[in-house]
Amino acid sequence: MTRKTSRGGGWAPLAIAFVLGAALSAGVLWRLNLPAAVIEAGATEAKSDDCGAATYPVAPATNAESDVVPASGSVPSLEAEPLSDLRTRDLRMPVEGVKKADLVRSFGDRRGSDRQHEAIDIPAPRNTPVYAVEDGTIAKLFYSKAGGITVYQFDPRESYAYYYAHLERYAAGLKDGDRVKRGDVIGYVGTSGNAPPGTPHLHFAIFKLTDQKRWWQGTPLDPFDVLR
Repeated sequence: MTRKTSRGGGWAPLAIAFVLGAALSAGVLWRLNLPAAVIEAGATEAKSDDCGAATYPVAPATNAESDVVPASGSVPSLEAEPLSDLRTRDLRMPVEGVKKADLVRSFGDRRGSDRQHEAIDIPAPRNTPVYAVEDGTIAKLFYSKAGGITVYQFDPRESYAYYYAHLERYAAGLKDGDRVKRGDVIGYVGTSGNAPPGTPHLHFAIFKLTDQKRWWQGTPLDPFDVLR
């Protein structure tokens, strides 16, 4: 009786081990049969729990980190029609105290070995107010390694975007989606991003939006030809 009872007790652990092993194998096979996208999504979620919130929005993958208007590929700058349209709008000078005669064309200047300066630089003392050049909407408040603290503003028809970069700070309370009027203060001149620390200026750009109305994508225009 003692031997029989001992033998029966020896089978119980083996049976439990068999059941657990079968369940584990089924789980592994089930995961192997999952689409790769599902497995990757689970891993991404796990990783995201370990990440802290960013101080500023992160750039889309298509937005190159360079001191230029977000690129639209190899599309050349637009010609007379958009420029004529913008000239009729009487855009405000974006920096306080700057006159048209003070502007210097720099659109197309080389920046580094592989990019162009598709904007105009407007020097001014640090913390000089920066104004919305016309009515519109704040499409995005954005921070990048190159541009630093920046503002993307859409015009009222969402045909163009105005890009203000290297700001010292935003105007108090400014946020995505705000409606702004021509002449509203949206920020202050600074040297954030890759601007030389001793040369505060506004990097101001204009680009024609695509049909998708993405704040980071469009065809650049020379602001000098519009503001002058």
